[in-house]
Amino acid sequence: MIQTGPDKYPMSDFKEIIASKAEIKQIVSRIAGQISSSYAGKKLLVCGILKGAFIFMSDLVRQITIPAELTFMKASSYGGGASSSGDVKVAEFSELAAYGGFDILGIDDILDTGRTLCRLKEHLSAKGFASVEFCALLDKAERRESEISVKYVGKKIKNEFVVGYGLDYAEKYRDLPFIAALDDKIYGN
Repeated sequence: MIQTGPDKYPMSDFKEIIASKAEIKQIVSRIAGQISSSYAGKKLLVCGILKGAFIFMSDLVRQITIPAELTFMKASSYGGGASSSGDVKVAEFSELAAYGGFDILGIDDILDTGRTLCRLKEHLSAKGFASVEFCALLDKAERRESEISVKYVGKKIKNEFVVGYGLDYAEKYRDLPFIAALDDKIYGN
């Protein structure tokens, strides 16, 4: 049993562990190898989609073996709830037009309905990148509403509300070293 600590979250908050710390490490290593191979000899810009992907991206870029520049964007459709509102808000944290000719790889925590990545693809495609691709730590395919191509996927999961390793519910649980399905009693489902 994984302990979250007496001052953190009780294990009763979770239905099950979806990905352990060890499994996450293997996923990150696998994807970093694929990215390093695919983008060798290219100008790569890795773009973390905040807030959920920050831990995944941090671990990932430290294992990528080729040069890469880093930036972030904020894209959200969840707000403080447990389901997507459908309204995707996008904010850039650097002047992306300065990276014309780079290949950009968006790093996201979870591919759910696909609306957020479709909106980001549309936004980024207008910036003059050589290519626009995405990587998602988790893929919840049964919730898909939009067609979107994701080049790298860490793990396919069933339709559960998950937290940990950067993913949150109302800004809680991001700091967990594993990914777990949140118990319905926590978010009122």
